[in-house]
Amino acid sequence: MYGCAGGYDARVKEGRVNISRLRSVVSLRGLVIVALQAGLVVFLVGAGWLIYRQLPASAEDTTPDPRATSVQIVIEQVPESAGSALDVPVRLYPVDILAVRHEYFTEPRAGKRYEDFVKERMKGRSWVDARLDKQGHGAVLLAPGSWWLHATLSGDPQLEWLLPVTVSGSRQVVELTPQNAYTRSKTF
Repeated sequence: MYGCAGGYDARVKEGRVNISRLRSVVSLRGLVIVALQAGLVVFLVGAGWLIYRQLPASAEDTTPDPRATSVQIVIEQVPESAGSALDVPVRLYPVDILAVRHEYFTEPRAGKRYEDFVKERMKGRSWVDARLDKQGHGAVLLAPGSWWLHATLSGDPQLEWLLPVTVSGSRQVVELTPQNAYTRSKTF
């Protein structure tokens, strides 16, 4: 019987050892869970910050570049047929849009849209959109350098402009006339 009690004592001691080992494993597991939770929070905050940094600036946050040039765009000698429909979108590109268009359409580009190709060629820069009012006037601030203006006036005939514009100084005027139009096409 004495031997039996000794066996019991050995099992109890062994159980205590297992319980203390179990407690250390449980506490290690808890620490790992807390560390993973903290890592997840840090990852989510970091991902949110990266996305936030890439958002466009709001209108209140933007201050005009002191080197920017005020470019006024004016349509002169407007055809009578376009009279009341004069509300012209204008886009100014920081690259030679004619060369980009020619490159895109002369070499096959499977699976690539034209807009994506243009963005790729602009290398992180962006175009500037403007709109001409009913009187054919509009203005935009541009950084100095070479720009390409693209505008289309609907009507009969339809006029399209693709003009190189060298921006410099503090103020500049660009006139869109039937004589400097890129294409004239009749609509049927």
